[in-house]
Amino acid sequence: MIKQEDKRNTVRQSGKDSAGKALQISKKDVFTGARRPMPSDTFNIYDREPADRLTHALFGRFSPGISHISILIAFFDWALHLSVHPNKLRKLNGIGHRNLQMLSAYILQNLLGQKPEQMVDMKEQDHRFLGDLWDKWPFNVYQQGFLLNEDWWDKATRYIPGVSRHHRDVVNFTTRQIIDIFSPSIIPFMNPYVCNKTMETGGMNFAEGAANFLDDYLRWLSGKPPEGSENFIPGKQVAITPGKVVFRNRLIELIQYQPQTDNVYAEPVMIVPAWIMKYYILDLSPNNSLVKYLVEKGHTVFMISWKNPDKQDRDLSFEDYLNLGVLTAIKVIGQIVPGQQIHAAGYCLGGTLLYIAAAYLAKLQDDSLKTITTFAAQVDFEEAGELLLFIDESQLDYIEDRMWEQGFLDGYQMAGAFYLLRSNDLIWSRVIHDYHMGERRSLNDLMAWNADTTRLPFKMHSEYLRRLFLNNELSEGRYSVNQEIIALTDIRVPIFSVGTVKDHVAPWESVYKIHLYSDTDVSFVLTTGGHNAGIVSEIGHPGRRYKFRTSGKLDSYLDPGKWQEITPYKEGSWWPQWESWLAIHSSEKVKHPEMGSPTNNPRVLYSAPGEYVMIR
Repeated sequence: MIKQEDKRNTVRQSGKDSAGKALQISKKDVFTGARRPMPSDTFNIYDREPADRLTHALFGRFSPGISHISILIAFFDWALHLSVHPNKLRKLNGIGHRNLQMLSAYILQNLLGQKPEQMVDMKEQDHRFLGDLWDKWPFNVYQQGFLLNEDWWDKATRYIPGVSRHHRDVVNFTTRQIIDIFSPSIIPFMNPYVCNKTMETGGMNFAEGAANFLDDYLRWLSGKPPEGSENFIPGKQVAITPGKVVFRNRLIELIQYQPQTDNVYAEPVMIVPAWIMKYYILDLSPNNSLVKYLVEKGHTVFMISWKNPDKQDRDLSFEDYLNLGVLTAIKVIGQIVPGQQIHAAGYCLGGTLLYIAAAYLAKLQDDSLKTITTFAAQVDFEEAGELLLFIDESQLDYIEDRMWEQGFLDGYQMAGAFYLLRSNDLIWSRVIHDYHMGERRSLNDLMAWNADTTRLPFKMHSEYLRRLFLNNELSEGRYSVNQEIIALTDIRVPIFSVGTVKDHVAPWESVYKIHLYSDTDVSFVLTTGGHNAGIVSEIGHPGRRYKFRTSGKLDSYLDPGKWQEITPYKEGSWWPQWESWLAIHSSEKVKHPEMGSPTNNPRVLYSAPGEYVMIR
């Protein structure tokens, strides 16, 4: 990369690029909050009839945030195509008869005292029937009969010729949710562990479970966090790495963490978390804080803390999050650490925004960034996981009208979709443990953080879903920033990208696609764990391992399957791998910078974690 120190300093001071105009737009947006008009062909989210909005909003009060019209259309598509495939119906009927015969034989073998082989194996991610008691009569019949029925419906909804891919996935997903309601694990007298607990306690487990349910319901009505959250308060038990808030505007607080070493690497690290989460997932308890780990390794770390918006922020746009957020943070860090480039890191949606910012800066020939790191972040939303089940025109129309009524999407409403994606782990397991067994699962720091939900502004979330998820504008070269079309291939700085094996939000194969859209060296990590737990992968975390490989810009492309096949696993956390990569791409260590910008008065506003993170 060509050094452009003098030009970059001029850009930061004058707000102009080499053409003398583009960054001036950005500067105006950053510091006044002005919003540039969207292209004329962009869908107008404000062009709706109030009566239509109110109707959708009313339906939204009695549903988990899913468009009933979208579901009905999907089932009509499936049913009509199934009706014109008599051979498929014949095969499904044959499978049903075969399953009934197999189950009858299985029951007979049990009655004769034999130990029959399992007819259906559980999927690797299915934990509902783990335990020896599920292999005993009659509970083994319950679970095997259920799994046979589940498998039949999977075949009946997944493999129907002519059904659109989206409708097929919606029908399969919806059917699975309905079937799960009748799982033997959820029905108390069919669950051997609930039966044993009931006999041991004389039924008091149900009394305890009822009390737990009532407590949870009252907390939900009053908007209170779950029991145990009081043990994980930001600034007390979590988010306690020492630091100062050195800048604040209507959307962000910028935290600068205090150095823990005499000398630090010259280039600072800026972290951009997603605004659908509180930033302190990267600064949880001292034993699993990524921020603390970086600071102790000699890095100067800055963190963006997003404001939790309310109805007054309904018109904040996606560009506002870029201009008032990432670009403003880069400018302020440039004042605190003058003349140095920045190692920028982004998590989830924050990583997508960081890619957009990097492409925009590259177009302006601004070399403020030294490297880019993203955690579970996508740029191509063609295969963005099961979240796409909730993304189509009907669904977005429904969501937008719900947000229009409130001015935002509430955290609990947004959480509904994520909970449905992992209903067995996040909904039904809790029903069994807390309400049927009558036991309370102790909250840990990650669970408490997950319950500390945020809201999303009406305009921003609508633009995000339509422009990125639905229309996939970023990967297709149609995404505009401040009226400038950007291209990811303009990014020339090295990229470090992290994907997680069990990610249901950003599947690692989708994250891996950055190889297709960049023209630079890409170092990719595939780590065990999920979207959150795989990133919070501290040193010494049991069972953690990862794969790592760097692909140069001149290397031939490896598809995800081939990459995974030829890349060996390494034991332990991926954090040291990333920190080593940062060190390699950093200059020699220097004296640590002062806290805060010399151009601000006062230089420091208040101590971390700041005020925005406290807004519920």
